[in-house]
Amino acid sequence: MKIGVIQASTRTSINDLLFQSVQRAVKGQHDVVNLGVFPDETETYSYVEVAVMISLLIETQSLDFVVTGCSSGQGMMMACNSLPGLRCGFVQTPQDAYLFERINDGNVVSLPLGLNFGWSGELNLQYTLDKLFDGEFGVGYPKEDAKRKRQENQLLVDLAALTKRTFLEIMDDLDPKLLHKILNRERFYSYMMANGSQSSLLEKLSKIKLTEVSSNK
Repeated sequence: MKIGVIQASTRTSINDLLFQSVQRAVKGQHDVVNLGVFPDETETYSYVEVAVMISLLIETQSLDFVVTGCSSGQGMMMACNSLPGLRCGFVQTPQDAYLFERINDGNVVSLPLGLNFGWSGELNLQYTLDKLFDGEFGVGYPKEDAKRKRQENQLLVDLAALTKRTFLEIMDDLDPKLLHKILNRERFYSYMMANGSQSSLLEKLSKIKLTEVSSNK
Protein backbone atom coordinates (compact mmCIF):
# COMPACT_ATOMS: atom_id res chain seq x y z
CA MET A 1 0.00 0.00 0.00
CA LYS A 2 1.22 3.49 -0.89
CA ILE A 3 0.57 5.86 2.00
CA GLY A 4 0.85 9.64 1.79
CA VAL A 5 1.31 12.16 4.59
CA ILE A 6 0.00 15.67 3.90
CA GLN A 7 -1.49 18.26 6.25
CA ALA A 8 -2.70 21.85 6.09
CA SER A 9 -0.31 24.80 6.34
CA THR A 10 -1.56 25.66 9.82
CA ARG A 11 0.36 22.66 11.14
CA THR A 12 3.60 22.65 9.13
CA SER A 13 5.57 22.50 12.39
CA ILE A 14 4.21 19.01 13.03
CA ASN A 15 4.82 17.63 9.52
CA ASP A 16 8.05 15.77 10.26
CA LEU A 17 6.67 14.28 13.49
CA LEU A 18 3.58 13.07 11.61
CA PHE A 19 5.68 11.54 8.84
CA GLN A 20 8.08 9.81 11.24
CA SER A 21 5.17 8.51 13.32
CA VAL A 22 3.49 6.96 10.27
CA GLN A 23 6.76 5.35 9.23
CA ARG A 24 7.15 3.78 12.66
CA ALA A 25 3.53 2.62 12.67
CA VAL A 26 3.73 0.76 9.33
CA LYS A 27 6.94 -1.02 10.36
CA GLY A 28 8.26 -1.17 6.80
CA GLN A 29 5.20 -3.02 5.49
CA HIS A 30 4.03 -0.11 3.33
CA ASP A 31 5.66 2.68 1.33
CA VAL A 32 5.23 6.11 2.97
CA VAL A 33 5.78 9.42 1.15
CA ASN A 34 5.83 12.86 2.77
CA LEU A 35 4.01 15.48 0.66
CA GLY A 36 4.08 18.29 3.24
CA VAL A 37 2.90 20.93 3.58
CA PHE A 38 6.48 21.68 4.60
CA PRO A 39 7.74 24.49 6.88
CA ASP A 40 9.95 25.95 4.12
CA GLU A 41 7.05 26.56 1.72
CA THR A 42 6.18 30.24 1.26
CA GLU A 43 2.72 29.54 -0.17
CA THR A 44 0.05 28.47 2.30
CA TYR A 45 -2.67 25.89 1.72
CA SER A 46 -5.97 25.66 3.57
CA TYR A 47 -7.56 22.40 4.62
CA VAL A 48 -9.93 22.73 1.65
CA GLU A 49 -7.05 23.08 -0.82
CA VAL A 50 -5.19 20.15 0.75
CA ALA A 51 -8.37 18.05 0.57
CA VAL A 52 -8.54 18.71 -3.19
CA MET A 53 -4.92 17.56 -3.47
CA ILE A 54 -5.81 14.38 -1.56
CA SER A 55 -8.75 13.73 -3.87
CA LEU A 56 -6.49 14.05 -6.90
CA LEU A 57 -3.86 11.77 -5.37
CA ILE A 58 -6.47 9.08 -4.69
CA GLU A 59 -8.37 9.53 -7.98
CA THR A 60 -5.17 9.31 -10.07
CA GLN A 61 -4.16 6.25 -8.01
CA SER A 62 -0.93 7.97 -7.02
CA LEU A 63 -1.67 6.87 -3.44
CA ASP A 64 -3.84 4.22 -1.78
CA PHE A 65 -4.21 5.85 1.63
CA VAL A 66 -3.60 9.29 3.13
CA VAL A 67 -2.88 10.44 6.68
CA THR A 68 -3.81 14.10 7.01
CA GLY A 69 -5.08 16.69 9.45
CA CYS A 70 -5.53 20.31 10.38
CA SER A 71 -5.74 22.14 13.70
CA SER A 72 -8.96 20.42 14.80
CA GLY A 73 -9.09 17.63 12.21
CA GLN A 74 -12.79 18.29 11.68
CA GLY A 75 -12.52 20.71 8.76
CA MET A 76 -10.20 18.41 6.84
CA MET A 77 -12.52 15.45 7.40
CA MET A 78 -15.54 17.40 6.15
CA ALA A 79 -13.67 18.74 3.12
CA CYS A 80 -12.37 15.30 2.17
CA ASN A 81 -15.81 13.70 2.44
CA SER A 82 -17.23 16.29 0.05
CA LEU A 83 -14.75 15.33 -2.69
CA PRO A 84 -14.52 12.48 -5.24
CA GLY A 85 -13.01 9.16 -4.25
CA LEU A 86 -12.51 9.92 -0.55
CA ARG A 87 -13.86 8.11 2.50
CA CYS A 88 -12.35 9.99 5.41
CA GLY A 89 -12.59 9.29 9.11
CA PHE A 90 -11.97 11.70 11.97
CA VAL A 91 -9.55 9.88 14.27
CA GLN A 92 -8.56 11.18 17.72
CA THR A 93 -7.62 8.10 19.73
CA PRO A 94 -6.21 4.58 19.30
CA GLN A 95 -9.78 3.23 19.69
CA ASP A 96 -11.00 5.46 16.85
CA ALA A 97 -8.16 4.28 14.64
CA TYR A 98 -8.64 0.60 15.45
CA LEU A 99 -12.38 0.71 14.67
CA PHE A 100 -11.96 2.87 11.55
CA GLU A 101 -9.46 0.40 10.13
CA ARG A 102 -11.53 -2.70 10.80
CA ILE A 103 -15.09 -1.43 10.30
CA ASN A 104 -15.05 1.59 8.00
CA ASP A 105 -12.16 0.66 5.68
CA GLY A 106 -11.77 4.23 4.40
CA ASN A 107 -8.82 5.67 2.49
CA VAL A 108 -8.13 8.87 4.47
CA VAL A 109 -7.82 9.68 8.17
CA SER A 110 -7.92 13.23 9.49
CA LEU A 111 -6.16 13.86 12.80
CA PRO A 112 -6.48 16.81 15.20
CA LEU A 113 -2.95 18.22 15.02
CA GLY A 114 -3.51 21.30 17.17
CA LEU A 115 -6.56 20.83 19.39
CA ASN A 116 -5.58 19.06 22.63
CA PHE A 117 -2.12 18.43 21.19
CA GLY A 118 -0.27 19.41 24.34
CA TRP A 119 2.22 17.69 26.59
CA SER A 120 2.58 14.02 25.52
CA GLY A 121 0.52 14.71 22.39
CA GLU A 122 3.16 12.91 20.36
CA LEU A 123 2.48 9.73 22.35
CA ASN A 124 -1.24 9.73 21.56
CA LEU A 125 -0.38 10.42 17.91
CA GLN A 126 1.99 7.44 17.78
CA TYR A 127 -0.37 5.08 19.61
CA THR A 128 -3.23 6.15 17.34
CA LEU A 129 -1.24 5.50 14.17
CA ASP A 130 0.06 2.20 15.57
CA LYS A 131 -3.54 1.00 15.98
CA LEU A 132 -4.55 2.34 12.58
CA PHE A 133 -2.04 0.13 10.79
CA ASP A 134 -2.29 -2.83 13.17
CA GLY A 135 -3.94 -5.56 11.12
CA GLU A 136 -6.09 -5.88 8.04
CA PHE A 137 -8.44 -3.15 6.86
CA GLY A 138 -12.15 -3.84 6.50
CA VAL A 139 -12.35 -7.19 8.31
CA GLY A 140 -15.17 -6.05 10.60
CA TYR A 141 -15.45 -5.80 14.38
CA PRO A 142 -16.38 -7.34 16.76
CA LYS A 143 -15.84 -10.85 15.45
CA GLU A 144 -19.45 -11.95 15.94
CA ASP A 145 -20.69 -8.95 13.93
CA ALA A 146 -17.90 -8.87 11.35
CA LYS A 147 -19.99 -10.09 8.39
CA ARG A 148 -22.74 -7.52 9.03
CA LYS A 149 -20.19 -4.73 9.45
CA ARG A 150 -18.56 -5.63 6.12
CA GLN A 151 -21.95 -5.62 4.38
CA GLU A 152 -22.84 -2.23 5.86
CA ASN A 153 -19.52 -0.77 4.76
CA GLN A 154 -20.01 -2.10 1.23
CA LEU A 155 -23.44 -0.46 1.16
CA LEU A 156 -21.80 2.85 2.05
CA VAL A 157 -19.24 2.41 -0.75
CA ASP A 158 -22.04 1.61 -3.23
CA LEU A 159 -24.04 4.68 -2.15
CA ALA A 160 -21.01 6.92 -2.56
CA ALA A 161 -20.51 5.58 -6.09
CA LEU A 162 -24.10 6.62 -6.89
CA THR A 163 -24.08 10.04 -5.26
CA LYS A 164 -20.55 11.28 -5.96
CA ARG A 165 -19.09 12.32 -9.30
CA THR A 166 -15.50 11.59 -10.33
CA PHE A 167 -12.85 14.29 -10.44
CA LEU A 168 -12.94 14.23 -14.23
CA GLU A 169 -16.66 15.01 -14.08
CA ILE A 170 -16.32 17.97 -11.71
CA MET A 171 -13.10 19.48 -13.04
CA ASP A 172 -14.72 21.91 -15.48
CA ASP A 173 -16.96 23.24 -12.69
CA LEU A 174 -14.12 23.97 -10.27
CA ASP A 175 -12.83 27.46 -9.59
CA PRO A 176 -9.86 27.75 -12.02
CA LYS A 177 -7.87 29.74 -9.45
CA LEU A 178 -8.20 26.89 -6.93
CA LEU A 179 -7.09 24.26 -9.42
CA HIS A 180 -4.20 26.34 -10.77
CA LYS A 181 -2.88 27.06 -7.29
CA ILE A 182 -2.86 23.35 -6.47
CA LEU A 183 -1.27 22.31 -9.76
CA ASN A 184 1.42 24.96 -9.29
CA ARG A 185 2.55 23.25 -6.09
CA GLU A 186 5.45 21.47 -7.77
CA ARG A 187 6.17 18.88 -5.06
CA PHE A 188 2.57 17.67 -5.24
CA TYR A 189 2.21 17.92 -9.02
CA SER A 190 5.49 16.15 -9.82
CA TYR A 191 4.72 13.26 -7.49
CA MET A 192 1.22 12.82 -8.88
CA MET A 193 2.36 12.87 -12.51
CA ALA A 194 5.19 10.42 -11.82
CA ASN A 195 3.14 7.95 -9.77
CA GLY A 196 -0.44 8.22 -11.01
CA SER A 197 -1.94 5.61 -13.32
CA GLN A 198 -5.28 7.16 -14.33
CA SER A 199 -4.06 8.46 -17.70
CA SER A 200 -7.23 10.32 -18.75
CA LEU A 201 -7.28 12.38 -15.54
CA LEU A 202 -3.53 12.98 -15.59
CA GLU A 203 -3.66 14.13 -19.23
CA LYS A 204 -6.41 16.65 -18.50
CA LEU A 205 -4.55 18.00 -15.48
CA SER A 206 -1.39 18.34 -17.57
CA LYS A 207 -3.30 20.26 -20.26
CA ILE A 208 -4.76 22.61 -17.67
CA LYS A 209 -1.31 23.33 -16.27
CA LEU A 210 0.18 23.84 -19.75
CA THR A 211 -2.69 26.15 -20.72
CA GLU A 212 -2.03 28.30 -17.67
CA VAL A 213 1.71 28.45 -18.44
CA SER A 214 0.98 29.51 -22.03
CA SER A 215 -1.49 32.19 -20.96
CA ASN A 216 1.08 33.71 -18.59
CA LYS A 217 3.72 34.16 -21.30
